[in-house]
Amino acid sequence: MGRTFFRRANLIDGRNAPKKNATVVVEGQRITAIGTNGDAPKPTANDVVYDLAGRSLMPGMVQCHYHVAYDNIDTLFDLDMKHPPTMLTLIAAKNAELLLRSGFTGAVGAGTLHNIDVTLKRAINKGLIQGPRFMPCGRDVVTTGDSVDFHPSWWKLQMEGLGLICDGPDEFRKAVRDEIKQGVEIIKLYPTGGHGLAWPADVMTMTLDEMKSAADTAHERGKKIRGHIISKRGILAALEAKLDVIDHGDMMDEECIEGMVQQGTFVAPSLYFPYLMVEQKRRTGKAAFPGVDEMERGLEHSYRTVPQAHAAGVKLLIGDDFGTSAMPHGDYAKELEAYVKGAGIPALDVIGWATRNGAELLGMKDDLGTIEAGKLADLLVVNGDPVKDIAVLQDRGNLDVIMKDGKFVECQLSPAKAVARAA
Repeated sequence: MGRTFFRRANLIDGRNAPKKNATVVVEGQRITAIGTNGDAPKPTANDVVYDLAGRSLMPGMVQCHYHVAYDNIDTLFDLDMKHPPTMLTLIAAKNAELLLRSGFTGAVGAGTLHNIDVTLKRAINKGLIQGPRFMPCGRDVVTTGDSVDFHPSWWKLQMEGLGLICDGPDEFRKAVRDEIKQGVEIIKLYPTGGHGLAWPADVMTMTLDEMKSAADTAHERGKKIRGHIISKRGILAALEAKLDVIDHGDMMDEECIEGMVQQGTFVAPSLYFPYLMVEQKRRTGKAAFPGVDEMERGLEHSYRTVPQAHAAGVKLLIGDDFGTSAMPHGDYAKELEAYVKGAGIPALDVIGWATRNGAELLGMKDDLGTIEAGKLADLLVVNGDPVKDIAVLQDRGNLDVIMKDGKFVECQLSPAKAVARAA
């Protein structure tokens, strides 16, 4: 087998300003050469050449807050009672392929039922189904009476497929060990309410000792841990407990940002849902539900603090609660627009969150996230320039090529003719 050449590309390498007229060469699983204009590598008759004619070539993206088994849910009852586990696994497999075909060659789970993340990762790695590189999450680790454990006791629902109810450091330690035993690679805690959950955002639903026990146990076994955390108090507790990922972090401030930078904490702001609701209200003059006014005030706070966090060097991530009724699977790339048009972050920087930062969270920063010689060939060819218009990534029809591990998942381009290839 010969090499694959992508010529005349608008190269968005995930780190630097775009480069015009670039050539990228793929051999096997990896990128072997990059050049521009006169220093571009030359193909031979055995190589396959794609003339991109100015199309953008960028790294595959990573969805870092992914609920693959969410199926247009409105409540927690929908999560664990809408489908039996067998049906939900099939739905999740379909969503995993949809994520890949949306330009996301990697994913990090943020909570799932019935060990579905682990099952999907194994099926993807065996080649049984198509999907992204996957860091699987597991059940929600919560306390008695937490937002997951909200139903009357006499109903005897248990909902064991959704959550593990723990009280005290020892129970948290055992729960984390059991999740890791099942193949989970990132643990999900719910230390605060808010952001769609029943408890208010300023209520801590677990103690610092419980959080520390969970985080220490995960790290002892080489795994990561993340938490649904909204309030400043919760963020500071997460930093003290050394959680790897803070999900949402709505009320972060300069003190929180300083701690995040010092510890290298990842943050998934997940602003798309409030952005979507607020933009709808501004467009129509009507709020979708009574909480939108409060959501709008919170969004204005995030529009100030997220750029501050970015400027300070916080490792920000792309990922939101897709699979709810308001945010269907497949709309993943719409989130990027919330940071560009809403928070005013340059599109090139947001692309870096989706590529370089995502690869680092996956533990693959030496192999993924940027287009460099020696790295794995997870690549997108985009009909348009997402640096000038981030919205071009929202239309899957603009993804002329999706490549994972040097293999085409999607290719709408025809190779150049043999004469041109040998030139």
